[in-house]
Amino acid sequence: MPALEIDVAIDRGSPVPLYHQLAEQLTSAIRDGDLAPGDPFENEVAMASRLTLSRPTVRRAIQELVDQGMLIRQRGRGTIVASPKVHRQAALSSLHDDLVDQGRHPRTTVLQRELVTDAHAAGALELPEDTELLHLLRVRHADDEPLALLQNWLPPSFADITTEELEDAGLYAVLRRRGARPAVAQQSIGARMPTASERRALSLRAKEPLLTMSRLAFDAVGSPVELGEHVYRAQAYTIDLVLDER
Repeated sequence: MPALEIDVAIDRGSPVPLYHQLAEQLTSAIRDGDLAPGDPFENEVAMASRLTLSRPTVRRAIQELVDQGMLIRQRGRGTIVASPKVHRQAALSSLHDDLVDQGRHPRTTVLQRELVTDAHAAGALELPEDTELLHLLRVRHADDEPLALLQNWLPPSFADITTEELEDAGLYAVLRRRGARPAVAQQSIGARMPTASERRALSLRAKEPLLTMSRLAFDAVGSPVELGEHVYRAQAYTIDLVLDER
């Protein structure tokens, strides 16, 4: 399938750098759906010739889209349009709510909902080791794409949370209905290769990595509310940080 040529208007009299003008218009074309995930992307030589721009200018613009996760370079296929990435702000929010805010359609499959004893989780939640906790394991889909495998442990006061509630809304929304309001969290982010079960649950290709997130959330008075161990498809998920000078 030949690559679609995107109409681009370059203003050479503008103070905005040419590569940035090009990157912005290519980004808009992808976001507007002119190019669909998996579509081949015009190569830099052809684009430079068509737009009478230098190859370094076009290369820099394309690299910006690669860095944003909007394009993927694949050996043997060239550059293709990536699936829409979920960009999540580093804030105490629910993935379900983030997807809704971005116009995506979240869907949840509950794999496990059970009462368990877990010394590590109980210790994190400041409970005795033999406390029965509600353990949840869910797959969160963005539209029809499996995006995340979410594992959570909750204090026994939330043992009545139902599968139907979890399939209908995000966990934090369910907790808020019960009067629990996560206000602050300790969170760690990392990356690793998936286990076999994680690969199956998220339909991962061989050697496709995972983004990992561990979170312990507290309410306004400092009581632990939930412990989460989540993994995400790294190619479909980004966490945005705003850093201030200290």
